[in-house]
Amino acid sequence: MRPAIKVFLVLCFLFSALSAGLRPSLAKERPRLKVAAATAELGADDSMSIAGNIFPFRAKGQEGQLRASAIVIEENTKVAIVSCDVVKLSREIDDAACREIEARTGIPSRNILISATHTHHAPSTSGGHSVPGDQVFSDRVKEAIVSAVSQANEKLRRAKPSQLYFALGQEATVGQNSRLLLGDGTIYWVGPMDDAVRPTGPFDPELPVLAFKDSAGAFEAMLFNHSSHNIGARSAKRSPGFYGLAAQELEKEVGGTVIFLVGAAGSTHVLPWSFPTDEKILRIKAAVKSALSDLQPRQVGTLESIKQEFPYQVRRFDEEQEDKAVSFYCNKRIKANPERTIENFRQARKTVAPHQGESRKTWLQMVRIGDVAFVGVPGEFFTKLGIQIKRRSPFRYTYVVELANDCLGYIPDKEAYGLGGYQVWTGTHSYVAKGTGEAIVEESLRLLNDAYKRMRQN
Repeated sequence: MRPAIKVFLVLCFLFSALSAGLRPSLAKERPRLKVAAATAELGADDSMSIAGNIFPFRAKGQEGQLRASAIVIEENTKVAIVSCDVVKLSREIDDAACREIEARTGIPSRNILISATHTHHAPSTSGGHSVPGDQVFSDRVKEAIVSAVSQANEKLRRAKPSQLYFALGQEATVGQNSRLLLGDGTIYWVGPMDDAVRPTGPFDPELPVLAFKDSAGAFEAMLFNHSSHNIGARSAKRSPGFYGLAAQELEKEVGGTVIFLVGAAGSTHVLPWSFPTDEKILRIKAAVKSALSDLQPRQVGTLESIKQEFPYQVRRFDEEQEDKAVSFYCNKRIKANPERTIENFRQARKTVAPHQGESRKTWLQMVRIGDVAFVGVPGEFFTKLGIQIKRRSPFRYTYVVELANDCLGYIPDKEAYGLGGYQVWTGTHSYVAKGTGEAIVEESLRLLNDAYKRMRQN
């Protein structure tokens, strides 16, 4: 045998042996997906005013749990996603919770997304309309958020490798565009709607489900997303709303921790208002279970979270025109003491008036779990805007999580400002300048496109 051939064979043998020796160590170093979830109950009682209403009232008793539900996902980094059974959360509460979570767990604040489920049946945090905020409840909410993430992070230490599954379901009957054009040219809010002409925007029926299973195939945690206002309880008690009740029942029926994330629902409700809550729960559960039957495994590969500040402005408004629009609607559609409601909006505009044109900052966030992306927006985002993000995103599976990390009230699209209606009447519930929604869309798409380029490069 020629010397050159001998040298070549020896080198091949050495390379093969070296490669075989390296394989186990490389396998050990390769990140493996791990997931853990936990919940913490929000301490509420009958003395606390319920949020999500124009005027304060107190509920007696409670159905289901009010809770902070958290999932911590680990692969190349750690990401925490939290859902809280309240109508909204201020940036102050969220930022304070993120700082404490980072100090306790090491999870960076930029990797933490905290959202509200927008239940209209829980006590008030930062207040709204004539309902004051409850500082005791707000403190308990922050503590519960920190506790849920800390518990999940501790469980992660003992967690075994997990597998992500995904399915895109839908539920097209629990919700509709609720900004109906009425016969007198106004936009429906409350009162009679027998003269409704047509909806003025879209409804998004998509219901994505992300499920994490252990090696035995048991559910560890599940996230689902849908886009309607979370209004509807079985009784006049404190409640996580129909979405929260559905999630808690699903936990008993399929296992694991089930977390609801509200989509772009600023312009969608379940109409008529008399639609039975039990039926809403039944249909949401059926839609989730249908999606579960279609689950397909997906590789995560890389987790990524980008949270950045986003500048916006408080709108300028004409007091006379605003008062005229509110008074016309309320006098015509509200039978019992319309002046009380009109005065509520007058006082709200007085609160906003000194801040007209003021520049402020909030958060925008993008969380990528493999090729599934979530965009966290800080308010009640109109569905038209949410659909624009989803359709223009480079990721096939992109979903909006509203009321994330802050709350700017309603965030309408430009057309909605011209149509008017409650969601764009100026007040503490709606004060961002026209065009804010479109600016959020464009900046969200920039985050998504940058993330997509990074994913392709890897």
